[in-house]
Amino acid sequence: MWKLVDPFSCYDRSVVSYRYFAVLWGCAVTITGTVGNLMTILAFAFDQRLRTRFNVLIINLAVADLLYCTILQPISADSYLHLRWRSGQLWCSIFGLLLFLSNSVSIITLCLVAVSRYLLVAKRTVFDRVFSDRGLILLLVSAWGIGLASFAPLWSVYVFVPNVCTCSFHRTRGRPYTTILLFFYFIFGLGCVGAFYMLIYRRVQIASQALLRYRLSRRSSKKKPAFSAQDTNDSGVESGLANTCSCEVSSQAEAGQNKDETIPSTQSAASSLDSSAVNKHPHHAVPAPIPAGSSSHSASSGDDSEFKRVTRMCFTVFLCFVFCFVPFLLLNIADKQNQAPQVLHMICANLTWLNSCINPVLYAVMNRQFLQAYHLLLTRTAAPFIRLWTWCKAPKSS
Repeated sequence: MWKLVDPFSCYDRSVVSYRYFAVLWGCAVTITGTVGNLMTILAFAFDQRLRTRFNVLIINLAVADLLYCTILQPISADSYLHLRWRSGQLWCSIFGLLLFLSNSVSIITLCLVAVSRYLLVAKRTVFDRVFSDRGLILLLVSAWGIGLASFAPLWSVYVFVPNVCTCSFHRTRGRPYTTILLFFYFIFGLGCVGAFYMLIYRRVQIASQALLRYRLSRRSSKKKPAFSAQDTNDSGVESGLANTCSCEVSSQAEAGQNKDETIPSTQSAASSLDSSAVNKHPHHAVPAPIPAGSSSHSASSGDDSEFKRVTRMCFTVFLCFVFCFVPFLLLNIADKQNQAPQVLHMICANLTWLNSCINPVLYAVMNRQFLQAYHLLLTRTAAPFIRLWTWCKAPKSS
């Protein structure tokens, strides 16, 4: 007698106990990712300091993660709980398309973030042209359009994959197109991101060495002893270079404007002063600055540190993405015959869930402006409940 095989079942004795951990993990990702990414979007909307061109890319990444955490993750948790896909083939195809759309937009956005950071360091004029208001709209629409155009042709090969208890494209029916897509996004795309961060690192190191030589030559001239103590507090990035690139993320430069198109005149003066000194007269003393110039130099040092912190945050987001997806990709490449235990496939697949909820945590830990905006949002949200609790606890007069 023939045994009917359920195409939407992922039941296996080895994963019966593990599924409860996966469900708890999926619920945690859903709650953390939904709340965190929604707070990131609201912080951008209500905090004027965060409305910069660079942060628009951060918001696009949050929207892609919110799509996954709010819509897709609860369905994945349900399929793990019942060890069966309960939504039918149509939603399976929709789920697969939205899953890869979210991942592709995330990778494209990570590329745009890396490119924007490099242009801020190397070619500020190019950054202003490419990442203008109109250019940003075009880039974001293109990111979603490219992701949709890449994975929509796979509509007919999205199936339920028992190894990971979720819907994805068929491992063999979509080839070689699926192989090309995975190479383009996960190998070429993420490789480009890493390459741009290496270029940023080299650029900053060169600037640091140039500024160090400039300071040593200025101290050896013995013509500016009063100003040398101030220089030791600098962040180690050449002022002319850092002032050009850090105004995008500096709250001081953006507090009074929404589009961060200009730099304060005192900061520009300090930039031109140090740049000309390094490039034209590296062995000559610079005339003693007025107090306003001294404070501008100190402010530019803070901007340098801010640029490095934001770049470090972006690089950490990229590393977390790689950490979450590489084990899953390597396992699928190595296990072409599906001989690895199903629970191992599930563990690697569940690790990818972390990527959609971890970014808001990184923003809060590594960016003080986002942390302050999150704190303000939570304070405003909790204020009515605190007032209600205070009113309920207050003694009632008879």
